[in-house]
Amino acid sequence: MMNDSVTNIEQTNRPTNTLRPELQKTRESEEKQDEQQQQQQSAMAVECPHCGAANDADAMFCASCGKPLHTTLCPYCNSEIDPDADYCEVCHRYVRPEVCSFCGAHLGGGEAYCPECGSPRGGIVCPVCRTLNNFAFCKQCGTALTAEAKQLVSELQSNPDYNDLMETVKEYASLEDMIPYNSESDRIKDQANIQLRERVLRLLAEDRGESNANINVVQTKRLTKEELLTKKADKIRAISAILDKLAVPKSSSPVMARNYAMASKPVGVRLAWVCNYKHAMHSSPCGCAKPQLGGKWVILGKNVSTEIKDDK
Repeated sequence: MMNDSVTNIEQTNRPTNTLRPELQKTRESEEKQDEQQQQQQSAMAVECPHCGAANDADAMFCASCGKPLHTTLCPYCNSEIDPDADYCEVCHRYVRPEVCSFCGAHLGGGEAYCPECGSPRGGIVCPVCRTLNNFAFCKQCGTALTAEAKQLVSELQSNPDYNDLMETVKEYASLEDMIPYNSESDRIKDQANIQLRERVLRLLAEDRGESNANINVVQTKRLTKEELLTKKADKIRAISAILDKLAVPKSSSPVMARNYAMASKPVGVRLAWVCNYKHAMHSSPCGCAKPQLGGKWVILGKNVSTEIKDDK
């Protein structure tokens, strides 16, 4: 009886989580498989060349710093460029021979002209400034060089925001050309000249026998430096607000994004194009490697060029 009691006590105190041999082998096998999978994933992980963080094998950008994980080399200068870039910002050349730089159509490789838009693969010389261009708009003066580019400009002219932009830019340009009063004596002299003009015109009219001639009174548009700066600041704010509306959205095609940006460029004021790729200032999207990420035009004013990336 004592032995039976001891046996029952031992059975009662035996750990209940002890697995049967076959279950234990199964668990060990699963753990080994998990460990192997982790090792494989670790071996396949892509190390960020910028910050060293590990990323999934199919990742395009680093989950830690956001920079591209893979780069390729420019076929002309061997500089590193992103795989989805179509332009080298180092040697300033178009690097996608399989895509028409004017319309974005696919090319087979041996065509002298694009079968879609008819543009020559060697580039188009601008008829206005004689600059050789690989894009649908002249990178120097902004002239539309292809039929598609001219059509895009025509379509934008029916956009109320675009028309408001052109009118506001014209008003700003007139302020840029205005010579302000430097002193109160300048204002007094200006008023004296206006009065002298009226007197001369009235005397000439009297000589013609016109005693009650209607003399057109000229109102001066000159301003003080402070007034001029205030008006220019107001116009810049108005232009910037419209440019925000016309900002280039993200696109799957760098060619189409570049063409839209050039078509919406206002004329008559000095601008830079700020890209979303590197947040750098370019003289135009023609100098950006990835305009498909979007961007917008900003006003520079006169004598500002030190921050423009592709002007250096």
